[in-house]
Amino acid sequence: MSKLDIDPVTTEEKKNWPGEVIVPLEKPFVDDRGAIQPLVDKMMKSAVMIESKKGTLRANHYHKTDWHYCYVISGSIEYYYRPTGSLEQPEMLVVKKGQMAFTPPMVDHGMKFPEDTVFLTLSRNPRDQGTYEADVVRINMLDDAGYVSWCPEDVG
Repeated sequence: MSKLDIDPVTTEEKKNWPGEVIVPLEKPFVDDRGAIQPLVDKMMKSAVMIESKKGTLRANHYHKTDWHYCYVISGSIEYYYRPTGSLEQPEMLVVKKGQMAFTPPMVDHGMKFPEDTVFLTLSRNPRDQGTYEADVVRINMLDDAGYVSWCPEDVG
């Protein structure tokens, strides 16, 4: 088994995190060839594209050290979040096509999909299963009744 690649979060790193969940995007560079939209200029170790079907639920967890930016390519995400350890109802906002949300470590978060959605997730930590599972803590913040969901116990 390989060594897990999880760096500790530093105070300096925290200073560079966005202050809001929805991240304002820079103006794209546009010319006759098309457009270049800057998304994230940070060191990261994972970039994945996720397709989620209407009526599904993802996340419902928090990360100990990982952060991620989620950029919606098509569809939308009902994004729920609250500080880890809080018993308050989570806040919810809708992340639409062309918008990007940021989730720092130690924030409970969950995503419901009211329509078929494709989004990019750009993350601090590698996405190999061992590293991912060592950093994620699954919770029951969102009720999955009526939604298609998944947890590691479902593999078998």
